[in-house]
Amino acid sequence: MRLISALAGVLVLALTIASILRTLVVPRGLYSTLVSRLWRILRTVLRLCANPFGTYRAQDRAQAWLAPLMLLGMLFCWLCAFLAGFTLLLYASSDLSWGVALREAGSSLFTLGYASGDRLRLSGLDFLAAASGPLVIALQIAYLPTLYGSYNRREVEVTLLQSRAGEPAWGPELLARQSLVDTETALPQLYRDWERLAAELGESHSNYPVLLSFRSPQAHRSWIVGLITVMDAAALQLALNPRTAPPEARLVLRAGFTALRDIARVLRFPFDPDPEPNSPIRISYAEFDAAVTMIVASGFETERPTVLAWPHFQGWRVNYESIAYEICRRVDAVPTLWTGPRDFPAVPIPPRRPADRRPV
Repeated sequence: MRLISALAGVLVLALTIASILRTLVVPRGLYSTLVSRLWRILRTVLRLCANPFGTYRAQDRAQAWLAPLMLLGMLFCWLCAFLAGFTLLLYASSDLSWGVALREAGSSLFTLGYASGDRLRLSGLDFLAAASGPLVIALQIAYLPTLYGSYNRREVEVTLLQSRAGEPAWGPELLARQSLVDTETALPQLYRDWERLAAELGESHSNYPVLLSFRSPQAHRSWIVGLITVMDAAALQLALNPRTAPPEARLVLRAGFTALRDIARVLRFPFDPDPEPNSPIRISYAEFDAAVTMIVASGFETERPTVLAWPHFQGWRVNYESIAYEICRRVDAVPTLWTGPRDFPAVPIPPRRPADRRPV
């Protein structure tokens, strides 16, 4: 019995240490079963709590608790696993009962020291347990600046996009607004900024998947919706104006769907890495035609007719649409146009355009 206890204790400690290293230390986007399960369980519970209210704002308020609950849940699970592992080892290596072994393991793990009188001497396991608790807490604390640094850089660009593409953001609205205020020349810089942000998203959100659960401060903003918006605008511009579209449009599209594929590999959901350009997409031609009509009405000049631009837009969007829709669904992003369905009842919210206040 004590031999089985020793083997079980070693296994529990080994799995716990591996989970901590995968999540907090090794920057390689390794799959963490703990993070994945906490995400699914907590997200489902929060969504069920918000369902009776029946609005997206209720869902957003509930899901805002997902990230802090995940961080606390990770720490709680690791400490409980350490407690179980050291209890098993102390029971196997001494003549202590289960209750006394649990009390001594807890006393050592949390550096309380009240149980040291149960035996005449402390073992190496007690000292190892005493070092494990503070070390895990210190690693978790050191983990937070990395998360919030990436979060702040992400949200700066998402906030800047609000005045350019509306709230919630939408790709055709981005092109229409630039045409309305004569700032089309600012689009190449916007694409450059989001190309760099896309590269950072692919690196940070695949290495630290818990970042996916961090929501924007405002309910109608979302990093994934913003990325889809910029990529859709670039695809539209390349499809409608192949000669005058800036080269930055191609670069941001490439960086965008590369980042999305990196995140998809970490989340372990299937996608086609090399789709055919004529593969169907979920946006219909009627929706595309209506969007182009709105853009042209705002003063945006086009080189191709809509019917000829459609297959080119389809060929660009097929590279990222399915992955983007799945991530939008999993992070419960704001339901906006051209971003797919959600796991809660939601009607796509169109962007709000401010009233024209120019004097006559």
